[in-house]
Amino acid sequence: MTGSLGPFALDEVYLGDSLQLLREIPPESIDLIITDPPFGIRFRAQRENYNRTGARVLEGYQEIDAGHYGEFSGQWIQKATDTLTSTGSMYVVSGWNGLKEVLAALDNAGLTTVNHLIWKYQFGVFTRRKYVTSHYHILFAVKDPRRYTFNKIHHYPEDVWEIKREYWTGKIKTPTKLPEELVERILLYSSNPGDIVLDPFLGSGTVAAVSKRLGRRFLGFEIVSDYHAFARRRISGTIASGPEEKSRSAEGGN
Repeated sequence: MTGSLGPFALDEVYLGDSLQLLREIPPESIDLIITDPPFGIRFRAQRENYNRTGARVLEGYQEIDAGHYGEFSGQWIQKATDTLTSTGSMYVVSGWNGLKEVLAALDNAGLTTVNHLIWKYQFGVFTRRKYVTSHYHILFAVKDPRRYTFNKIHHYPEDVWEIKREYWTGKIKTPTKLPEELVERILLYSSNPGDIVLDPFLGSGTVAAVSKRLGRRFLGFEIVSDYHAFARRRISGTIASGPEEKSRSAEGGN
């Protein structure tokens, strides 16, 4: 099946700055956005953080300065909102540091936040003088609170999701990733087969890979060339993903 969105082919991922590429998507053409943007916390993919052999972890993670995080969030969320259909939805993963900026940006873009989900994972980074953070926020927002896709796949869908982190088993890996189980759950709740799913901060390609597996059309943007190449290989099936139980810490990403 073929198709296109303006200059973009469906079921393809593109290298470039999402703040620029989002402008080129035709208005009201995307059914669902799932994304894990930079958190504005000066995060670096260091070997100490990941229990990884440094040479095997792809470098290049692009972070946003905390002082500009509100502006950055407002810009990309407004542009992304413009691409949503009238019944479209958006899921944004956020750490607590930039949460208020993301919430404000969703409001300013005219979206309605339906749920504030908590993703509870199995461990966090060790701390000495504060509580260990072992969760992320997932904000579920819609364009029209009266008309949006929601498939009640569970009888009693709660807003706290306990899902274990996943880690790469291959020799080359990105420092972070969203669990496929988490992305699959969002797709099943908030999209139908054939819907178009966008991830403007593609990372390692989880959203695109799971969308493909579940029969959704997809489009993704990634600014780091090594990550883009990695995601393309993953989507094509030449890189397998799965748990790596021996690894003990990580810090967000997709």
